[in-house]
Order: sequence, then C-alpha cells, then structure tokens
Amino acid sequence: MIGSDYTLELCNVFHSGQVEPGSFFQRMTGSVKTGVILKDVSFITHSGEVTAILGSKGSGKRALLDVISRRVPSKGHVLLEGLPLDKEQFMNTCALVRHSTKLMPGLTVQQTLSLSLTKISGYLKASKVKQVMADLALSQVANKCVTSLTKSEYRRLVIGVQLIRDPIILLLDEPTWDLDPLNTYLVISILSNAAKKYGTTIILTMEKPRSDVFPFLDRVVYLCLGDAVYAGPTRALLDYFTGIGFPCPQLENPLMYYLCLSTVDRRSRERFIESNHQIAALVEKFKTEGVPHEHGRSNPNKIQMNYGKPSGVRVIWMLYLRTLASIFNLRKHGIKQMSMRLLVMPIYFFILWIFYNDAKDYQRAFITKSGLIFNAMTGTYFISILNTICLFGPYRSRYYCESEAGVYSGASALLAWSLVSLPASLLTSLAAAAIVYPILGDISEGMAFLQFALILWSCYIYAEQQTIAIMMFVKDDLITALINIYITCVYVILASGVLRSYKGYEDWMFYLTYLTHTRYASIFLHRSVFKQPTFNILPYSDNENCTSITNLIQTSSNINANSNANCRYPSGKAFLTERFTPKNYAGDIYQSGDFNMEFNLGISFAFSLGIIILNKFLYLIPLPGYIVDKFRE
Repeated sequence: MIGSDYTLELCNVFHSGQVEPGSFFQRMTGSVKTGVILKDVSFITHSGEVTAILGSKGSGKRALLDVISRRVPSKGHVLLEGLPLDKEQFMNTCALVRHSTKLMPGLTVQQTLSLSLTKISGYLKASKVKQVMADLALSQVANKCVTSLTKSEYRRLVIGVQLIRDPIILLLDEPTWDLDPLNTYLVISILSNAAKKYGTTIILTMEKPRSDVFPFLDRVVYLCLGDAVYAGPTRALLDYFTGIGFPCPQLENPLMYYLCLSTVDRRSRERFIESNHQIAALVEKFKTEGVPHEHGRSNPNKIQMNYGKPSGVRVIWMLYLRTLASIFNLRKHGIKQMSMRLLVMPIYFFILWIFYNDAKDYQRAFITKSGLIFNAMTGTYFISILNTICLFGPYRSRYYCESEAGVYSGASALLAWSLVSLPASLLTSLAAAAIVYPILGDISEGMAFLQFALILWSCYIYAEQQTIAIMMFVKDDLITALINIYITCVYVILASGVLRSYKGYEDWMFYLTYLTHTRYASIFLHRSVFKQPTFNILPYSDNENCTSITNLIQTSSNINANSNANCRYPSGKAFLTERFTPKNYAGDIYQSGDFNMEFNLGISFAFSLGIIILNKFLYLIPLPGYIVDKFRE
C-alpha cells in the first residue's frame, strides 16, 4: 500500500524506438529506422509536486511519459517508493492523459464525470463530481455539452475524468497546447492546486513555457535529443545555470531562456555544430555536478484513493448508460444519433415504396418484386455501413483512450454498443419492413412479415459488425467506407441471385456463395415472396394471359420454347429454379434443403451472431504499435 508521502524516481533510463516515420510497408516488414530516443535520463519527484518536462519537438518528452507509464520497453529503473513500477501497477494507481484525448460526444460536463469508470458510486461519486468540477472551474458549465466547450474547458474536463479517480501519479501530454496565455495560466495553476490538495504527483510536458507559470512548477526536466540538460527543483534552476556560467539575463523568461539554451540551433551549419557542442557540454556538466538531493514533502491532506478498476459488470453497465445518455437527448449529437439509427432506413424504404407501389401481379412482377427485394436487402447493408461509420467513430476513439489505460477490454465496449444498437436496429428494421411488405405480401400474415423484418435485421447486423471489424484497423472514414462497399458489392453480386443467376456460375463459384450471408438472406426473401398460389400463371397484362403454360415444373429454357414469348415464368417456383439453382439442376426446389425457410433464416442469423463473436475476440487482440499511435494521434 502506498502512503500519502511517496517518491517517483527514474534512474539511468534508456529507451530506443522509431526515430523517423516509415511507410506502411516498412512498418509491416519491421524495416523502419530506429535509434536511441532517451539517453541516461534520471530525475526524482515527490507526491504533491508538479514537474514539467521541457524540450523542443523531438526531444523525447512523449517518450519519457511512455516510459514512466510503462507502455514502452526501457533500460534503467523506474521506481515508486523504491520498488519497480510495472505496467499493471501503473494502470491500477496512476493515469496518463494524451494531448488528443477524445471524450464521448453528446454528454454534458456533469454526465461525463458522473459516468466515468470509477470504483466509487452513489453519493460518494456525486460528491466527488461536484468537488472536481469546483476544483477545475467547471461548475458554471456543468450542463454544457462537451462539443460546445472551449479548448481550455475541454482540457480541464479531460483532466477531471482522471482526477475523479484519484491517481497517485498523473501524466499529462501537452495540456496547454494551443491555449492562450490566460488559459495556460489557469490550467497550470489549477493543476498546481490539485497536486497540493490531493497529494498527486503531476508530470506534464510543455514545449513553450511562459514565465507566469514558473511559480507553479516545483521541478523541471530539460531534454534535448533524449539527454537531460537539467532535472531538479525549479527554485534551484537559476542558481545551477548561473554557477556553471549561464546566468539568465534580466527581464528574460528563465524557462524559455534555458529551453533555447538546450535546443539545437539549425539555422546554419556553424550554429548547428556550435549548439551541439554546447548541449553536449551541458549534459556532461549536469551528469557530473547535478543538483543537491532533496527529501520529499509529506501531504497530510492526502485523501483515500479511489483509483483502480471497477468490476466487469459495472464497466458494461456504465458504458451502456453512457451510450444511452449520448444518444437520447435533444442536443445536436443526440438528434443526429437518433435520426440515423431510427429514421434513415425507413426513409429509404419509403422511397422504394414510391417507385414500386404500383407494381401489379403480372409477369413483370417476377422481375419487379425481385428488384424490390434486392434493393431492400442491399440498401439495408449500405445504410448499416453508413450509420456505423458515422456513429461508431467517437465510441471507437474513446475506447482506444480508455483501453490503453487498461480500464476495460474491447469485448466490453462492443457488448455495451450492441446492447444499444441491436434494439434500435430491430425497431428501424420493423418500421422499414412495414412500409414495403404490403407490396410483396399480405401484411395480415404476421409471421411472414416478422420473418421478413428479421432477415432485414440480420443484414443490418452483419454489415454493422463487418464495418466495426474494419474500423479496428482503418481510421479514415472514407477509406473504411470504400473497403466496406467493395466487400459488400462482391458478395451481393455473387450471391444475391438477382444480378446474375446461379446457373451461369462454374461449380467453384456456386459453392463459394455458401460462404456469404447474402445467399441465405436472398433465398429466404425470394422464397417467402414467390410462393403459391399468388405467383401461379400470372398474366402478361390485362389483355393477355399466359394460360398456354401448363407444365409448372419445366425448366425456363423449355418454357421459352413452348410458350408465349412474353410469358417467361409459369410460377414462382420456376423463377426460383432459374435464379438460385446450379446449371443442370433437375430436382424439385421445394424438396431441397437449400430452400428450407427455417434453415435460411437460422443461417442468416448464424452469420450475424458469428461475426459479433468474431469481433469480440478481434478487439481483444493487441494492436501493433503503429496502429495504436495512429489512433492516439
């Protein structure tokens, strides 16, 4: 158990990694350029202190945070109270806030804090939420949506999500980036007060420190190309550099002055060489002289820690409530979510109804209603892809942030998403089916209508889960959409039986259709619509019938040879035989298991359930580092 007065110490830390961005091929083959990023870095900090890691871009600031958080391998020692700090302990007692952390859109400030994943709940959590909002100056915007916050308010809320869990060490990656001077001062002063109040060790990175934040920084660490130029108390900074011959000029910002002193000057070759030699001398000087060792300060006001992982059931429940709260509200994001989940598909089916409503039971009804089935099925696929890309992205971003901290796994995130998405997609599938089903069958046949809606639902689920699987690896929405559309077009063209009859396939292509969800969904929909006696010897028009067709089980080629050229199909059975059976098929489709209604319905949902389970396992697989970095940025 860590007491209220603790010490974090880094001793001779080295870290190697990628020093230049590489192409996708280089990352896959492991041929990216690597090198030493951190070189023999050592410093110490205590509970209740704010330590700033200063350095120009590429100096190793973010890498140092990654080393402390145990997210990357390193040599040397990272000690907490004299004992090695491992990744599991960091996740259980500490926190890291990335510069680009994303919060759940659609929630208010108070909801974001109240629905954060903590071990405490009820009255204790409500009190903690109010306390953190007051400490971070967020009480006035408690009911404001996170998407409407200013940059400063948003950064403070991101910090509050972690402070509410009482970490003993809080790492912050550029918390004041792109903030104006007033808000920079506000954020740093708030962090300093929080460190003293909660006894939390706060370590933050800054690229351009201002002079007015100097009093709030207890310690500073200057990095240049991975080397430590200075690491120690801020109050000893001026004396140390004055003692080695680099006094800070009057009216200069000491933080920026010594940052420039420890930055490579690239304006000319001569300056580059000179600054390199100077920095090397400063690094060597600090290693030999350093600063006097200080004892830590006690924090008698340190409150009981709430940090840690909540139970698995509680995680799923909180994720579920958080998702519901982000959807069912009258704010912009909530209206968008509800509209896309519940209205897009019925609107599309209403457009289909406008075009197909006048379809009558003539011979052309075989093609017309088959086209309606095709458009309904493929439209469901594509609408599901569109909705998932637009709606799942923010949840994916938040999942990557929280899973990196070890709060929960991808399986929990997807289960919570499914608990919200499945009922919504079922409702929209029922509404859409109710619009077009009167064109295809008798709406009074409740079971037939329900099965029609269920097949559409299975199409929606399958396309949604396919999109989620691809979104695990692909961040860009447009690329994700193109990949999904291409894959969907392939199995729709191959297995729908509408664009191309199975009779035109070679054997290997015909058997390939068995591996697609579309085959079973399409056969079920066509089999449920083209049934006897509705589709039995349909007339060509009001003035021309097709009574010359008498053999209801002959193949389509015989029909064309022996009957009116306008009367292609004697029955729905003949249409199904032509579209969904292989060449040289001579059996009775009603005796074939391929056309069994229960079988096709079951297999359709087996595909949907199977890809749901596949995604649960897929999101448990550790991602390669370059993919994690891409989503983190």
